Amino acid sequence: MTDSTPPPAGPNLRLDVDGHVAIITLDRPEKLNSVTPEMSKALVALIEWADAADEIRAIVLTGAGERAFCAGSDIRTLDAYATPWEFRNRTDYCDAIRAGRKPVIAAVNGYAFGGGLETALSCDIRIASTTASFAAPEIKLGWIGGGGMSTFLAHSIGPSNAAVMLMTGDPIDAPRALSWGLVSELVEPERLVARAVELAAVIATRPPIAAETAKANLRAAFNMTQDESIRYERDLQTITFATADADEGRAAFAEKRSAVFHRR
Repeated sequence: MTDSTPPPAGPNLRLDVDGHVAIITLDRPEKLNSVTPEMSKALVALIEWADAADEIRAIVLTGAGERAFCAGSDIRTLDAYATPWEFRNRTDYCDAIRAGRKPVIAAVNGYAFGGGLETALSCDIRIASTTASFAAPEIKLGWIGGGGMSTFLAHSIGPSNAAVMLMTGDPIDAPRALSWGLVSELVEPERLVARAVELAAVIATRPPIAAETAKANLRAAFNMTQDESIRYERDLQTITFATADADEGRAAFAEKRSAVFHRR
């Protein structure tokens, strides 16, 4: 068993736990939930805790207020890096999101710009408010995104649509994001977090090893040929089939009862 005590969230982050779901909120609405280096380190610690905690089976990531999910890194803090190399090796919260085993849902409630878009793209599932908007505006400031922007946009919305976003830096609204496949669902702002938690709670009822393996399988498929991906999937299927949770699932099906899974 892992230590269930979370690390301190800090002044600009909030952690709530609802059953088996951890809800992490970027809580700096007056600055559009832009992320400072201190917030980045604290966010990484929270994500790593939730990923390791036995009682947590899914994570929801959102932003405080109605205006923004996250406007990316606080540009005013970027000059604090002494050298480009120090900037290159900074603590990156997007890396932490992608490195985790547990499913992560982004509840995008407003601007998801720059690093905020990369944060949403790093999550496994994206649900958005009808008032959300998405942009890769770095090109307007003389650089490009560095947290997986290009590869995840291309996989999510196709290379042509990705090129439009990356080369203009202009935002797209929520209906276009849905039509392009950037998000899975649109809901009214007041229902957004509740809907994300609802979906996370459904995932949390599934066998945890199988859910985590499904995530790993999806991520691996990005980097494999189709034949390699099918072989890898079959290997993962064999591993999950041998778990105690799989035994429980089959028994519950035969006995016409709800299964109880224990991550074994």
